[in-house]
Amino acid sequence: MAVQSNIRIRTITAFAAVYLIWGSTYLAIRFTIETLPAFLSTGLRFFLAGLMLYAFARFKNKEPAPRKKYWLPAFISGGFLLLGGNGCVVWAERYVPSGLAALFIAIVPLWMVLLEWWWHKTKRPSLGIFLGIGIGFCGVWLLMAPDFLRIGTHSIHLGGALLLLLASFSWSIGSIYTRSADLPKSPFLSMALQMISGSVLLLLMGLLQGECTHLHIMDFSARSISAFIYLIIFGSLIGFTAYFWLLKNVGVARTSTYAFVNPVVAIFLGWAWAGEKLDAQTAIAALLVLVAVIVITIYHKEPKQ
Repeated sequence: MAVQSNIRIRTITAFAAVYLIWGSTYLAIRFTIETLPAFLSTGLRFFLAGLMLYAFARFKNKEPAPRKKYWLPAFISGGFLLLGGNGCVVWAERYVPSGLAALFIAIVPLWMVLLEWWWHKTKRPSLGIFLGIGIGFCGVWLLMAPDFLRIGTHSIHLGGALLLLLASFSWSIGSIYTRSADLPKSPFLSMALQMISGSVLLLLMGLLQGECTHLHIMDFSARSISAFIYLIIFGSLIGFTAYFWLLKNVGVARTSTYAFVNPVVAIFLGWAWAGEKLDAQTAIAALLVLVAVIVITIYHKEPKQ
């Protein structure tokens, strides 16, 4: 009984971490980039988190040093997940509210289903999944509808919306690639290599964007620095650790429910802490996206490896 109780407590704690922490990272990103450079701060965040995970895997878990062959897959995975996925989200949040950013990323399961069907030649998606995909893209269309079609008064920045669509697509590609990539069996070492590799690409992008020329440490606000530290500790370390523990212990189906809980958390926090507003059309679009993700999660079965 004590063992079962302990597992139950760990499961509840892990779900709370993935639901609440990952839902809060969108607002933390917005606060971070208020005064910190977008790509450089994101790259440094994942570089530090990756080093901590690497040290934990090597010296605490006594994992062997990673072989050279693991680095290329790590750079490919890190490129799609962190540079294309997280990097585009960070850049888009300069123009799009954090709650809406979370909504766009919630369509990842839609891309995953279509990519698995095309990439891994899995069984044709069921009618229920196609229904979910249709509902989801209707929601996305409503979010991106031009001003003259909107019910409310708040238009969505088109460039930011397109970046978020690119982010969700890139994250989906990276997620599918990572499943069969030649990476270390240790989840901590695998995450560390991907974070370090992705962070290098993010830092290079920051340099190419000329962010160093506008780097003035004295201009960094306490709120931005606090949010940056929060993203390293909670968003990267605790959030990812809880996510992989859930995948191993409760399965993909239940763990993937984070996809439709995070936007609810992000929208509420954006409203409560950043004064972000939602009009009627955005609320309807949000409902459609969430319903779509729920439908796809219910009907979707993971392909056999």
